Amino acid sequence: MLPSSAAQSHSPRDAVRKGMERLVQDDRFPAALAATVDRDGHTQNYTTGVADLKTMAKVPVDGQIRAGSNTKTFTATVVLQLVGEGKVALDAPIEKYLPDLVRGEGIDGHHITVRQLLQHTSGLPDYTNFLGEEAIFGTGRHTYYQPRTLLDVALAHKAEFAPGTNWSYSNTNYVLAGLLIEKVTGRPVAEQITHRVIDRIGLRHTYFPSTGDERIREAHPKGYSATKPGAPLEDITRIDPSWAWSAGQLISTPSDLNRFFSALIGGELLGPNELAQMRTTVKVADTFDSGSGIRFGLGLTSTPLSCGGLMWGHRGDTPGYHTRTGATDDGRAATIATTARPAPTSRGLNHADALLNTALCKR
Repeated sequence: MLPSSAAQSHSPRDAVRKGMERLVQDDRFPAALAATVDRDGHTQNYTTGVADLKTMAKVPVDGQIRAGSNTKTFTATVVLQLVGEGKVALDAPIEKYLPDLVRGEGIDGHHITVRQLLQHTSGLPDYTNFLGEEAIFGTGRHTYYQPRTLLDVALAHKAEFAPGTNWSYSNTNYVLAGLLIEKVTGRPVAEQITHRVIDRIGLRHTYFPSTGDERIREAHPKGYSATKPGAPLEDITRIDPSWAWSAGQLISTPSDLNRFFSALIGGELLGPNELAQMRTTVKVADTFDSGSGIRFGLGLTSTPLSCGGLMWGHRGDTPGYHTRTGATDDGRAATIATTARPAPTSRGLNHADALLNTALCKR
């Protein structure tokens, strides 16, 4: 059994700590990290498991992890800031900003709006479905991908449905959102996310990796992956994250992610109109929901809590790491991160989702 520890945990009966230990002992994640914020603004950090399966090193408190698709909320925030500045219109076609780019079988940029990209109702195929596991988890994980290459992979396949008629999660939408940001601002998307979001609210341990940077810069637990269920876990910490770009490249910490989502829904990053648009949600596909009641807005999800009300956040699933985030309108926030993807057991992520609810609802 892996050793476990917790930072700043008040009691062995603490519900969050118990849930963390379950993730390591029962679900076999090498490590789990969490940060919670209560209504009074008190922060608590937890660690469980080991940072390195070879050395059995301790998990750094509030260590850095690959935040995966939580990046999408950062990207959507920048797009909505541009909407507030009058530089982008949500219901304008992407063709207006990226002419002659979005073309394919059943795909025409004249008929896909910026809103539909951010809400995953565009019908665009997800390029990650066609890159293949080897490209993301295998030997190809050290390959650098240009954003246009990712888009070309997607556009080589036909549309999943007519824009606005259905919902399907697609990383392609957020690569296009990144290209939109660059076209409108004339600056790199990494710079825009850094200047407009990260620096603005003081996220000290969050960054968009530079081109070719495969490492995680600060103290972190290693990320692991298995070639198939039950196979030995392999260290997959070093990876070129360019395959995810503006859809999933950020590195952050649980506390920084709590700060971001709390600042976002608290109105620190967007005007009231833009935040209201972001929080206007639609039903998602059953495969994405799994009975939780989750709905998708513009780069932001809402999920009912067992204690009442909604949590706002996202999910992040990237090689080596799973991250679950949530924040409430009354100031609570929580982030749970685990260090193996795919999850070692079939129920591991369900338990992580349940723990996020516990962390926000605990008394």
